[in-house]
Amino acid sequence: MNDIATLQDARSDKTDAATPSVITSYAGAVPHNIEAEQQLLGALLTNNDVFDKIASIISPDHFFDPVHKDIYEKAQERIQKNMLASPVTLKAYMEDHEGLKELGGPAYLARLAASAISTYAVRDYAQLIYDLFLRRQLIELGNEIAGSAASGSDIRDPGEQIVAAEQRLYTLAEQGKGETGFTSFLSAVTQAVLNANAAYERGGGMAGIQTHLNDLDKKMGGLHKSDLIILAGRPSMGKTSLATNIAFNIAKAYKKGTLPDGRTGAVEGGVVGFYSLEMSAEQLAARILAEASEISSHKIRQGDMTEDQFRRFVEAAKTLETCPLYIDDTPAIPISQLAARARRLQRTHGLDLLIIDYLQLVRGTARSQGNRVQEIGEISMGLKAIAKELNIPVIALSQLSRTVESRDDKRPQLSDLRESGSIEQDADVVMFVYRGEYYKEREKPEEHDMEATTRWVEDMERLHGKAEVILGKQRHGPIGTVELSFEAEFTRFGNLVQPWQQNEPEY
Repeated sequence: MNDIATLQDARSDKTDAATPSVITSYAGAVPHNIEAEQQLLGALLTNNDVFDKIASIISPDHFFDPVHKDIYEKAQERIQKNMLASPVTLKAYMEDHEGLKELGGPAYLARLAASAISTYAVRDYAQLIYDLFLRRQLIELGNEIAGSAASGSDIRDPGEQIVAAEQRLYTLAEQGKGETGFTSFLSAVTQAVLNANAAYERGGGMAGIQTHLNDLDKKMGGLHKSDLIILAGRPSMGKTSLATNIAFNIAKAYKKGTLPDGRTGAVEGGVVGFYSLEMSAEQLAARILAEASEISSHKIRQGDMTEDQFRRFVEAAKTLETCPLYIDDTPAIPISQLAARARRLQRTHGLDLLIIDYLQLVRGTARSQGNRVQEIGEISMGLKAIAKELNIPVIALSQLSRTVESRDDKRPQLSDLRESGSIEQDADVVMFVYRGEYYKEREKPEEHDMEATTRWVEDMERLHGKAEVILGKQRHGPIGTVELSFEAEFTRFGNLVQPWQQNEPEY
């Protein structure tokens, strides 16, 4: 042990002297623990079974000492191939390693094994090494930020530098969070019982977030956590209107309280994040205000309002100013930045539902650009990953191909999704918005054909103010069609009360 301590001191002095480029303005020593690295490696070389306990926590890059990094990397390679990693087997690979020679050559490997800690402590040591790595990364990032700000050669404006630094900081914060590994069946079944109990407590209502569109809620059981929901339709069908209606209904119903697991969060409704890649935040807000104030969105745009209507419009705005609805209208946002901003919103204000309008306007990474099918696949996978990581429902709007227009029956189906393979595969729910009135209006016959005109008028009366939401895929429930009301003047979807539903209680 004394030999190891002596080598530790020598190694520590050498590494501190060898790494001035890592840290230039930090006044203290770089955070590290050579002895922890030595004892962890000793335990690994003595008993390869401990690798399974630490592999999900650390990687070779997390070691401060470059020799220790190389030892761990060689050991990892052999263990992953079901081969023995010991001082004897690693000797053949590292005899000529210059850094190892400075520490006494292959004999250093034997000394590491002699200093091994008990296997029960390996996870604690691995976590310590990982935490020290994060601290070094924070120091390095801080120095880079200071260097960029001070440098006259960085042509980026301060705003761009802040965005870049923020992106790196949140990437660092999220490292290792997605690697949860296996969950016991007991843990999974307990969560399933809690979800069922939540539905039971609501009197057979639903475990998910209510959209307050009653028939849709009954069909779907609300919006469920970790689900990716695709809302698709042709232009002018009302995709954005339905998405804003759902966002408004959920944000308006938001109530904060104590959740069954003891955490504080939304006990009703929720905090909504809305990526509006097609419309500006002001245009989207105007749509929501048109619905809330029951004033035509056209009149709001034109400023053609009476004094009473304008007063109603302002009162609606005051009522809604505390609504937890957050809008980001950055155009052509990359999927990685979209995810980072969603994480930031969840940390700062909470996040219970994320809406993207619309999927085809999100950008993939530079690696996938140029291959549209591959890029859409990367985006849909990224959105599903966000839903699972943040444990929230994600609604992504999507355009449909023109093949719908060439059919007699214009109702959309799964094959009409653009680049449908990846979108259909990653989605938990796919629903289509269809308004028969839109198409029937364009089929008006010639005025002299009285019989056809009469039939057309009857069809228009039957379809007027109605819309269909077609559930083309639902991983955890039935498919089918839900009828909604649609008020074009206010771009508002609502509950369509059927004659037999007159006396049914609402959720």
